[in-house]
Amino acid sequence: MLRRIGIELARHVPFTAAGAISGIVIMVIVIFVHVPSGISETIFYVLHPAHVLFSAIVTTAMYKRYSAGKLWAAILIGYTGSIGIATLSDAIIPYLGGESLKVRIEFHLPFIEEWWLVNPPAFLGIAIGYLRPTTKLPHAAHVFLSTWASLFYFTAFGVANWLPLLPFVFFFLFLAVWIPCCVSDIVYPHLFLGGEQHHHDEIDH
Repeated sequence: MLRRIGIELARHVPFTAAGAISGIVIMVIVIFVHVPSGISETIFYVLHPAHVLFSAIVTTAMYKRYSAGKLWAAILIGYTGSIGIATLSDAIIPYLGGESLKVRIEFHLPFIEEWWLVNPPAFLGIAIGYLRPTTKLPHAAHVFLSTWASLFYFTAFGVANWLPLLPFVFFFLFLAVWIPCCVSDIVYPHLFLGGEQHHHDEIDH
């Protein structure tokens, strides 16, 4: 399992870096256009539920494809893998990043504070992933949505002169996506397979 994790993390470095670069480009536009924090917050609450949706699709689909596909387990794994990891990626890591940069930034837990907006996409994603277990396109969407949601957490809930901080923002965007998304989409569902894995011996992802 550790070897598999290392291989998947290494494979996703270029793609994750590309996502982080796209985030930096968007942030430069936000800075120079002077996008109000209220608009950034609205965009965050569009991107974050979308991230949860695609995360739930991929996490559930990975479990369904490589297991006996128990419904109760798929729901549990799909929900915790999407809500938990998306919260870590989109909110907690950007918040900790802002704190480490001495930025004035607010702490939010979207799945609690905006539960009505964030939780339904998780269950929709579980249903899609269970009924149509595909992973390639949803995973790509997951990575970019996660990057952009993390970015807009910075600009929605943080106040700073962001331009000189862009190299550090890149680092936190990369970190917020690289480990959490790979863990959510690939590692997390496989932790629950145990002896029931029967479709493939290796990850087809």
